[in-house]
Amino acid sequence: MPVNEPVYSYGPGTAERAALTKTLAELKGQLADIPMYIGKEEVRTGKLQPIFPPHEIAHKLGHFHAGDESHVRQAIDAALAAKESWANMTWESRANIFLRAADLIATKYRYHMNGTTMLGQSKNAFQAEIDSACELIDFLRFNVHFLSEIYKQQPISGPGMHNRTEWRPLEGFVLAITPFNFTAIGGNLPTSAAMCGNVVVWKPSNSQIYSAQMFMRILKEAGLPDGVINLIYVDGPTIGNVCFNHPDFAGVHFTGSTGVFNQMWETIGKNVANYKSYPRIVGETGGKDFVIAHNSADPAVVATALLRGAFEYQGQKCSAASRAYIPASMADKVRSLLAEGIDSFKMGIVDEFGNFINAVIDEKSFDKITKHIEEAKNGEGVKIIAGGNFDKSKGYFIQPTVIETTDPMYVTMCKELFGPVLTMFVYDDNDFEKALELVDKTSPYALTGAIIANDRKAVELASYKLRNAAGNFYINDKPTGAVVGQQPFGGARASGTNDKAGSMINLYRWLSARTVKETFNPPTDYRYAFLKGESEGI
Repeated sequence: MPVNEPVYSYGPGTAERAALTKTLAELKGQLADIPMYIGKEEVRTGKLQPIFPPHEIAHKLGHFHAGDESHVRQAIDAALAAKESWANMTWESRANIFLRAADLIATKYRYHMNGTTMLGQSKNAFQAEIDSACELIDFLRFNVHFLSEIYKQQPISGPGMHNRTEWRPLEGFVLAITPFNFTAIGGNLPTSAAMCGNVVVWKPSNSQIYSAQMFMRILKEAGLPDGVINLIYVDGPTIGNVCFNHPDFAGVHFTGSTGVFNQMWETIGKNVANYKSYPRIVGETGGKDFVIAHNSADPAVVATALLRGAFEYQGQKCSAASRAYIPASMADKVRSLLAEGIDSFKMGIVDEFGNFINAVIDEKSFDKITKHIEEAKNGEGVKIIAGGNFDKSKGYFIQPTVIETTDPMYVTMCKELFGPVLTMFVYDDNDFEKALELVDKTSPYALTGAIIANDRKAVELASYKLRNAAGNFYINDKPTGAVVGQQPFGGARASGTNDKAGSMINLYRWLSARTVKETFNPPTDYRYAFLKGESEGI
């Protein structure tokens, strides 16, 4: 079993802080020209789209070359052309490519992976380190381990025969559609399918292209054959129109919004008669993640779980705490600790390592989130108890904000915002079980959640009552920070197919089993023993 990649601290005076600072300066001093990678070609269309740090919109990092339907078709053709030789490559050779890529990230390119993530997606050094270095490395190494364990799984053989299972890739190509918020997800979705012998068309979010192309270059250096993974930059409707109408479409590996995933599923269903096989549909979508505190909890533990769980990476994690249920007896203390914590947060550019909070990803997101903050400032039965400020003059900065509502069905208790907004509802201490029922029924999502309590009976009750409310459930911790190999990640209900990234469960989805039976001494007479006596007596 692999061990998790160690996390660098980037503390003051450390060698890693100096190295990362140098890399950030180098990246900001260049103007990146980012092509698509289709087969053996670096494709430059001349349709240039600029890349800016969300926290420093006056600075241009470079541009990428946008594609169209013709490039999607080229990517599919390149993938299918590479399919046979890739599927026939020995498993050990395929595995070594991804293990080498992991080592390249851990050593030679660690600061480039972190630097492109920090600048392109506005993550501070620690958030980038646990994502684009550690988690991505862990995905590559653990998936190699998990897949080797799957290949070992073989049936028993009776006398006179030998049985075996062949773990084949899917027939056709896999489409990977990846989000902006985690570079590691951007790396895992195409590579987990490719490890299994599949070929992939990869469309990252435009907001993650800066780090995605860095990872693609590393894969190439690690020896990934041309055409196995094809990185293209097109919009969602364009890629869907081509891929979901192609007879060789074999599956989609998706992380993104619930609405988009629903549309994809509907389109695939309408086209199912056109495909050579039933496509695998794997998706991790939205969340409206909860923290419920019991009156036996330590208020400092509750507040810390909320400050970290709701506001790290500006609340732009699928798992971010966005609704909190607090017993009345500790509400004043929790309010005070939340306000104190938010007032102490430093917010600004990623180059300054003391900044805990950076920018949200783009102007569209900024406008959506701040609209709800403004409504809370003027609404009935709702108030801002901490934060609430924002400014987009130099970057898309939103101060972490806590809303308190007397209505447990208030819009920000139910709707996914994907930003640094936490909504708190205070319940009567005697209504803990009712509060659990409220948590379960408020949201259509079921991704992550947490119970904070020192009373073991409360923990047991919450674990049972909320067993379907979260695919990743945390006891006395924040609901974020799943680690590969430790907490396989994924949720159900409107949060996705719960295929648990970073585990064997996910890899099975990219394999098609064939059972082979070989008989050593085949029969030469159709008659079974029970018939032979009867035949001779006639």
